[in-house]
Amino acid sequence: MKLIKFHGSVMMMENIRFYEGEEKNEDSFSKTISSLGDIYVNDAFSCSHRAHSSIEGITKFIPSYCGLQFVEEINALKRITSKIVRPVTCIIGGSKISTKINIISNLIKDFDNIIIVGGMGNAMLKNTGINIGKSMCDDGYKDLVGEILKKSETHDCKIYYPLDVVVSKTLNGSGTIKEINEVNNDEMILDIGPKTITSIKNIINESNTVLWNGPAGYFENPNFANGTKEILEIIAGKRVKDKIYAVAGGGETVAVINKFDKLDTFNFVSTAGGAFLEYLEGKEIPGIKALN
Repeated sequence: MKLIKFHGSVMMMENIRFYEGEEKNEDSFSKTISSLGDIYVNDAFSCSHRAHSSIEGITKFIPSYCGLQFVEEINALKRITSKIVRPVTCIIGGSKISTKINIISNLIKDFDNIIIVGGMGNAMLKNTGINIGKSMCDDGYKDLVGEILKKSETHDCKIYYPLDVVVSKTLNGSGTIKEINEVNNDEMILDIGPKTITSIKNIINESNTVLWNGPAGYFENPNFANGTKEILEIIAGKRVKDKIYAVAGGGETVAVINKFDKLDTFNFVSTAGGAFLEYLEGKEIPGIKALN
């Protein structure tokens, strides 16, 4: 890789992940790209969970700093992890509880309430003996749910899951509201019902900080988007009235917020996907460690 630096100019490079040395975090490649400038500024928090040359390695060879967006991201995450104004509530959804178990386990020790919805809520219901029909559910749900419940008791964190649901036989169906003990074998749980929405509203109204990650249902079909939309409205209403601090993040969550044009509902919406989730899991982020 041959580089020529011109003083007083701006150089825009192609995606350097095309280079083998980038993902291998090779010192030789890191040193080469560091020769392009006098200082290094990382303003890509969304990439900072990767120990790559342009994230971690380059900081060994050139004065390095975090950018304004990077700082804003970290400050927002601190408000929901280490500098919390309690009571604090997490609303967490998505399809599989196995993908979020580490986040839940890490947040339980600091959060007052964790509301589990979406496909993850199915695992909680099934664990209580509720028939969830042909709804999505992790195979190892018993161990995962058991871990959550045991840890929540230790740290006095309340765990909530659906009280009623919206079901359909197909993903493109119209949906029927049912009590959780009324789901038939040929039905899928695809959204939360009005009782659950009211419960969530009551919890949020008693909270000062809210973290939201993951939709409440199969929002791609408007017939199953009501729960997700209502959560957005509840958070928005609380912010207007009491100035709650609300943060949202994760790829699917951002897609939902954009779909319903609710960006202003939150104090901060994370630009990151994997980095956001790994931070919430309590993992060490290579990009942050390198700059520290």
